[in-house]
Amino acid sequence: MRSSTVPLARAISKLGIASRKQAIEAILARRVKVGGRVVSDPGHPVNPERVRIVVDDTAIDRAAWRTILLNKPRGVVTTRRDPEGRKTIYDVLGDLGSWLAPVGRLDAATSVLLLLTNDTKLAGWLMDSANGVVRVYRLTVRGRVSTDEPARLEAGIVDRGEILRAENVTIRKASGRETHLIVRLTEGKNREIRRMFAAVGHEVTALARVAIGKIELGTLAPGEWKEMSRGEIRVAFPAAPVRR
Repeated sequence: MRSSTVPLARAISKLGIASRKQAIEAILARRVKVGGRVVSDPGHPVNPERVRIVVDDTAIDRAAWRTILLNKPRGVVTTRRDPEGRKTIYDVLGDLGSWLAPVGRLDAATSVLLLLTNDTKLAGWLMDSANGVVRVYRLTVRGRVSTDEPARLEAGIVDRGEILRAENVTIRKASGRETHLIVRLTEGKNREIRRMFAAVGHEVTALARVAIGKIELGTLAPGEWKEMSRGEIRVAFPAAPVRR
């Protein structure tokens, strides 16, 4: 396979009209043509810049660049479909007219500032911990967090064979009953904040992500979303690749 070619399923998803899973389903159902011929192999190599791809008798072109900012409500999952029947972010968003992928996965119990985009390179860059994108969380935990515990969390705690480390932990208010904090992370491990605080004896009772890089949640209410411009993304993440 030449470097200019990619598997057909990936090509369709990168054009921003379907997820990889949806593309595979369409190809296996013989609903996709490449250069006028039906192709039923999701791994068939194609150069999307050079061949005409047709899905359900409609030729597809790269969808216009689109990135939105959503305030994901608590109790909503970030998958397209949920086998447990829970509400998803796509139920919240409705028909946006193009397929947008969430940048990262967040558990249902977290209310969160969430970016969704059809720019796959941008999404990949934002999710790569090597790029040090800071995510800011506001949370409440049970009990009083002692003055030495933030330093422990910043140094790193081992849990299930993984090192969990906060970039910065700030205590906003503490009492014997609960503590309010701001935590900054540059990684994105599964349930990282809940796990690191559990490791030092505190249950997280409320958790919200309020910023990614220079993008802040502001006054956006749960369930509300807004369009982001390329300019806003470039200001927030100067080193990130942004598709034209």
